[in-house]
Amino acid sequence: MRLMVAALLAGALAMAAPAQADPKFEAFIQSLWPQVKAAGIPRSLFDQAFAGVTEPDPAVLKLARVQPEFTSTTSEYLAKAVTSIRIETGKTKKAELASLLKAIESKYGVDRHIVLGIWGMESNFGKDLGSMGVMRSLATLMYAGRKRDYARGQLIAAFKILQRGIRKPNNFTGSWAAAMGHTQFIPSSYLSYAVDWTGDGKRDIWGSYEDALASTANYLAKAGWRSDRPWGVEVTLPDGFNRGLIGRKTWKSFSQWSKLGIAPAAGGKFASPEAEAFVMIPQGIDGPAFLVTKNFLAIMDYNFSHSYAIAVGHLADRIRGGAPIQGNWPDTGFGLTFEQRVEIQKRLSSLGFETGGADGRFGARTYEAVIAFQRKAGLPLDGRPSVKLLERLRKGS
Repeated sequence: MRLMVAALLAGALAMAAPAQADPKFEAFIQSLWPQVKAAGIPRSLFDQAFAGVTEPDPAVLKLARVQPEFTSTTSEYLAKAVTSIRIETGKTKKAELASLLKAIESKYGVDRHIVLGIWGMESNFGKDLGSMGVMRSLATLMYAGRKRDYARGQLIAAFKILQRGIRKPNNFTGSWAAAMGHTQFIPSSYLSYAVDWTGDGKRDIWGSYEDALASTANYLAKAGWRSDRPWGVEVTLPDGFNRGLIGRKTWKSFSQWSKLGIAPAAGGKFASPEAEAFVMIPQGIDGPAFLVTKNFLAIMDYNFSHSYAIAVGHLADRIRGGAPIQGNWPDTGFGLTFEQRVEIQKRLSSLGFETGGADGRFGARTYEAVIAFQRKAGLPLDGRPSVKLLERLRKGS
């Protein structure tokens, strides 16, 4: 009990202690005023938005460095994102909100399960909307973050939201990246795609899950979602499959892929035989393979991560009653150091084989680049990064 009282007292004192102001950060915020003024924002609102913001938010800087969808393997990300609790909660929401979801699906043509999948992924069905100040987060990223250009582009959009009175500065909250509401819209996406589904005169993605879910469906529809094709299907590749066909440069209809021996991993036939898709191997040739359509790319427009898009699609399938992923996820160490992994990505990119970045994490784009390089160099298409492959890359061909 004594330890608890001491802890509570220490916490209270810490909360009462004033934040340590950073004069350089405060000066930086004031330097933003000319561009904000040029956008027609009054000085009074500028001062209100940054009232009490005197230092960068260290939590924002930390979280910006460790985004799990960009730093984990797909299997690691899925293990945390598509959980049994999240699946069951999604099924419950599907039943509870059946009329709403049906109406949204009818208006926008977006699968209700995908909308539920994004809701589950982004805020755990409204349980975590984010409590970080949007303006402080953006200022922090602009001042010292790795996402300066992103934050700079969101600043004026955020002020326009405040100017319209949709939120007040004291409750303008979201994630570390200023993603907001039930389905985590960034400010510019809010201005472009948020809708007032309830008809109360406000596009309230914070207090109205109805507005948020409809806004998400509207976003995906504008991003290219079509109701005549799935996001994707886990598949099995036949023995002797031409691995040179793997990757987004080769699009074929499901029926054409079927003729080449590709089949749904869970059995049965493809439901949309005329829809076009490409073969994706998110964790290498030895792991699960997918045929993904342009609907998959629409999900990636929401969050530019293959792991995220697979997680949304798979969560949606599980909420629908679909099977778990059938393939086994392999280890992706390949006996390489982190420095060697980064070097492989850099060398592939310099030779024109885009890897999606040089971060040491091997995802779908890196494996596609490895296969493309192997094909051009006349090597066996094993799709595996290795020390031997790195040595060949160092030769430049």
